[in-house]
Amino acid sequence: MNAGAALRLACGDLYRNSWRLIPVNAAIGVVLVFSALAAVAVHALLVLAVLAGPLVVALAHSSVTLVRTGNLALADAWEGLRLYWRRGLALGAAGLALGVLAALAVHFYTRFSVGWPLAFLTLYLVVLLGIYAAVLTTVAVAEPGLPLSAAGRSAAALAAQRPGATLVIGLALLFVNLAGVAAAVMPFLTITVAYSFVAVAHFVLPAEAREV
Repeated sequence: MNAGAALRLACGDLYRNSWRLIPVNAAIGVVLVFSALAAVAVHALLVLAVLAGPLVVALAHSSVTLVRTGNLALADAWEGLRLYWRRGLALGAAGLALGVLAALAVHFYTRFSVGWPLAFLTLYLVVLLGIYAAVLTTVAVAEPGLPLSAAGRSAAALAAQRPGATLVIGLALLFVNLAGVAAAVMPFLTITVAYSFVAVAHFVLPAEAREV
C-alpha cells in the first residue's frame, strides 16, 4: 500500500474508532508530559519516559488489530499491554537513549558556529530513526514470534524496499504530530499519535494479512 492510501484509510479508521484509541493516546501523552516536567526539576526522572514504551506498543497492537480485522475494543489495548509490555520497555529505553544522545550532540554542535551543519544532520538522522522506530514497533507487535533483533531487520528491509514511500509517510506523520503540538498540544495528547500508528499499520501490513 502506498503512503497516500495508508493516510486516507487511517482517517476513516480513526473517525469510526476514535473513542477507543483516544484513551491510550492520552495515557501516552500524560506520561510524556509528566516525564518532561519532572526532567526539568530532576534530570534523572527523564527515565520515566521509558514507561511510555508499553503504552505505545499497546496502541500499536490496537492499530494492528483494527487494520487486520476492521474491529476494535478497548480490551484490545489491555491485551496489547499484557502481551508486549516487555517489548515496550525495551523499545522505550532504546528510544530514550537515542533521544538523550541526539540532544547532547545538538547541544554540543550548536555551541560552535561551524557546528550548525552537524546539528542539522543530527536532527535529520533523528527524524529518520523516528520513522524507523514507528515501523519497527508495528512489526514487533504484528509478528510477536520474531525476536526484537529479527523484527528490527524486517523493519529495515521493509523501509529499504520502499524508501520513498516510507519517507513520505514518515514526514507526513511528523507534520501531523507537530501540528498537534502547535495547536495547544491537545490534539497531540489525544489523537495524532493514534492516527500515526493506524496509518503505519496500514502501510506496513501486507494485504494478505488483513482479514476480510
